[in-house]
Amino acid sequence: MKNRTINVKGSEIAVSRKEHDDYISLTDIARYRDAERTDYIIQNWLRNRNTIEFLGIWEQLNNPDFKPIEFDGFRKQAGLNSFVLTAKRWIEQTGAIGLISKAGRYGGTYAHKDIAFEFAAWISVEFKLYLIKEFQRLKEEESQALSLEWNLQRTLAKINYRIHTDAVKEKLIPPRLTKARITAIYANEADLLNVALFGVTAREWRDANPDKEGNIRDHASLEQLVVLSNLESINSVLIHQGILQAGRLTQLNEIAITQMKSLSGQSSLKQLIGSTGKP
Repeated sequence: MKNRTINVKGSEIAVSRKEHDDYISLTDIARYRDAERTDYIIQNWLRNRNTIEFLGIWEQLNNPDFKPIEFDGFRKQAGLNSFVLTAKRWIEQTGAIGLISKAGRYGGTYAHKDIAFEFAAWISVEFKLYLIKEFQRLKEEESQALSLEWNLQRTLAKINYRIHTDAVKEKLIPPRLTKARITAIYANEADLLNVALFGVTAREWRDANPDKEGNIRDHASLEQLVVLSNLESINSVLIHQGILQAGRLTQLNEIAITQMKSLSGQSSLKQLIGSTGKP
């Protein structure tokens, strides 16, 4: 489960994703009421007859493996002075999926958002309304992020397709390497890619540009960065194929030349910048 957090009336509430559902920390919600007695507050809510009824109906609607006989046993005991129920016991004996009991750094009791909102209302109706508002804001932000990622991936896919079909352009084309350059040994794979695309190593670029800040890649064009990303993937494949460094350099340089010719002046990249505000 991957944790995110939302701030509800000054309290940090963890939200975790399990498969396709969101689970909210009941421990964090209880902390809003009493930071020293979170487990007691949750147990006190669980022993309530209305809570047991709600949890049981939710499980019957959402969990085909829920155990109704064990649920009936809890329902009959609910409300008795001697009745005590923990999230762990509820989960283990009924096969419930609406609650999750976690140990470790991000441990505590989590509940499906439907159940968490019910618990929040028991804590405070006002707190529940703020919780719903902040949770909706989180989901809107995630939806926007996914939409932006999809648009970026779609645009890059168009660019990569254009690489294979576009006519050759004459702009920002990498130099074709000499035989002496190809046979040289480079310190690492990063410099192998630098030479294939830029024609120089990182050290050579720094020596030639002592007044510039950053490194060679910081000053690369958007076209070069797109090609560099492609070269990284291709180089990984060539390494797995057991091709020696000199042979990989030759292939990567040829690929860089072909792709840069295709990308030069392409309008898709300008549209990408205009729609996102950054590469």
